[in-house]
Amino acid sequence: MSETITAPATQQDDKFSAERISWLHRWHDKLFSFRLTRPEGFRFTPGQFARLGHALPDGGHVWRAYSMVSAPWDDYLEFYSIVVPGGQFTSRLAQQGVGDSVLLERKATGFFTADRLPDGEQLWLLATGTGLAPYLSILLQEDVWQRFEHIVLVHCVREVGELAYREEIAALREHPLHGDAYAHKLQYLPVVTREQVPGCLHERIPALLASGELAAAAGLVIDPEVSRFMICGNPRMVKDTYAQLQQMGCRLARLAAPGQVVLENGW
Repeated sequence: MSETITAPATQQDDKFSAERISWLHRWHDKLFSFRLTRPEGFRFTPGQFARLGHALPDGGHVWRAYSMVSAPWDDYLEFYSIVVPGGQFTSRLAQQGVGDSVLLERKATGFFTADRLPDGEQLWLLATGTGLAPYLSILLQEDVWQRFEHIVLVHCVREVGELAYREEIAALREHPLHGDAYAHKLQYLPVVTREQVPGCLHERIPALLASGELAAAAGLVIDPEVSRFMICGNPRMVKDTYAQLQQMGCRLARLAAPGQVVLENGW
């Protein structure tokens, strides 16, 4: 999601708090995860995002939206970030460390949640880059594992070094929340577009859908009657993937008209 700059704050200060970085992990030279202290009373639904900010010298603030990686019950808030070249927020954030402060708006927002989709046999979680973040939180919801028989997490990146959270994804199958009854449901399909990597697919997600290679890799047949999709990532991927799914008979889920697809731009 893009960075936004606001005018100097006056009476808006009660809408955010200063939180401390309690943990930081670098996956790649431009990718890192971090945790913030969680203020009392902060609530969210997996898939929602929070706005994080820094104060500017002129008294204004620069903000960026981040989906939560952590579970709703964790006592911290975890986020996954890319460094935007020249970005006023991410360039500064990348230079911070444990103990430094980040502003957090007190209210989470967003509608990229699994409950917007009707029940089905298959749940496809399609992501590029840091668009992976909301799915890691969504997959910590027990009801998601109960509602779908097959859950396919697809993470597309340019280089294999950008495949973050692989150990954490593998551990989801053994999470005590899910137990043996659900472990078989999750498939993880990594996609690397600029390298040929054993065990990884090698085309953009829309092309893999069009060719049938993605469905074949999961051992499933995509059918609007039973397949549900969440799409999160760079705007071009989101647009092209949804266009391809429309050709396959899927439509956007709306409050007044249930569909098979929900989507969100992930940068």
